[in-house]
Amino acid sequence: MTLSDRDLTEEGLSLDAGGAARLLVIGCGAIAREILALKAANGWTHMDLACLPAILHNHPDRIAPAVEAMIKEKSARYEAIFVAYADCGTGGLLEEVCKRHGVEMIAGPHCYSFYEGNTRFAERAADEIDSFYLTDFLVRQFDAFVWRPLGLDRHPELIHSYFAHYRRLVYQAQVDDPALDVKAEECATRLGLAYERRKTGYGDLATALAAAAGATGT
Repeated sequence: MTLSDRDLTEEGLSLDAGGAARLLVIGCGAIAREILALKAANGWTHMDLACLPAILHNHPDRIAPAVEAMIKEKSARYEAIFVAYADCGTGGLLEEVCKRHGVEMIAGPHCYSFYEGNTRFAERAADEIDSFYLTDFLVRQFDAFVWRPLGLDRHPELIHSYFAHYRRLVYQAQVDDPALDVKAEECATRLGLAYERRKTGYGDLATALAAAAGATGT
């Protein structure tokens, strides 16, 4: 299966095992590759995945309603649903949706936190208030999620306004990919920030998915 970052950004992803799965993971297109990697590595054949478009992160008020609509659409077919979103700027609304439908979700404010590990991220927060984060997906989709939405393709002089209070770009690497390392450092250079690569792996995403898979596995 070939995944397109453009499709994950604009369309999302739906993988149906043909009715055999008991667990549905509803996630963000930005972490689809990571969920699929964990699914394959752990042999979670009873897990299906449905991802909403990653671009919803540019409109976080739309995330909770979209997740709720999918829960309502899919719940009759599955024993359990797990939501692979953190709060992601919904201001607690996504948590309310999950509680209303009796659905578990991954803990944390956003993917930067759960990739780092929520406890570790919270411990560093005070010292990293001037850090701008990218994940593997956001490095690949830097122009679509940062450069163009902020108008920097048309007005690069705005970099100094948007990033005046940032000191460094932290690339949270989920996998070791030299090409992504190069691109991430280029992103830091384009923004005029110091660069740090931090190998996080899958962090709390792996733990949360393992718990959800174990609860519904054989």
